[in-house]
Amino acid sequence: MISCKHCPLRDLDMFVPMTGRELSFMERFKSGELEVEAGATLMLEGATSPHMYTPIEGMGLRYKTLETGKRQVINFVFPGDFIGLQAGLMKEMQHSVEASTPMKLCVFNRSELWTLFEHHPERAYDPTWISAVEEHLLGESLAIVGHMSGKERVARALVRVHDRAFALGMVKENKLPLPYRQQDLADAIGLSLVHTNKTLQKLKDQGVAAWQDGVLHVKDYEGLCKLAKLDAKPDIMVRPLM
Repeated sequence: MISCKHCPLRDLDMFVPMTGRELSFMERFKSGELEVEAGATLMLEGATSPHMYTPIEGMGLRYKTLETGKRQVINFVFPGDFIGLQAGLMKEMQHSVEASTPMKLCVFNRSELWTLFEHHPERAYDPTWISAVEEHLLGESLAIVGHMSGKERVARALVRVHDRAFALGMVKENKLPLPYRQQDLADAIGLSLVHTNKTLQKLKDQGVAAWQDGVLHVKDYEGLCKLAKLDAKPDIMVRPLM
């Protein structure tokens, strides 16, 4: 089992450094590690779970199941994200989490969450911050769906994914893993699969970005940002690591 002191994510600039006291607590808070294959369900909507997770390796997605049986993708899961806080606070998950690739995750006991708040209030601020940021991102997603064209939505989603991967050191020669289906992207930004497919083809024809075989090649980052109505600078949000 990887010690928190030797966590491969801790040295990344996107994560807030931990004090020695915080590291000692995290060593006790972590109860083990879990490895799952692609397609595994980590959390199930409506179910309770005794555990919470932080991915060390691999990617996944969060989604809700609609009454029709279709899935509505909420967002994508990257290394360093905190999974299961809803179940920890609300007793059951309000959405599901699925592994899109093989994943390795740190496991935390839900029962220790209140110990965190009681004895480590400075560390307890971190999951509160994470929850607030997720709410902010959800609000941004709703604004995008309501006020952006299809091309702008796709471009914005690809820029956001690129920036997250860039902060994690996952972008090599302007290429990054994007192990999702076009349907997942379409669901996340409120477009049909056909519209999403046509828009991705237009971006490829323009020489801006190409997504093929699970890899996104951002050929013109500035051009992609212009389409997305964003500044051409990776938006790296410094955040806590649980």
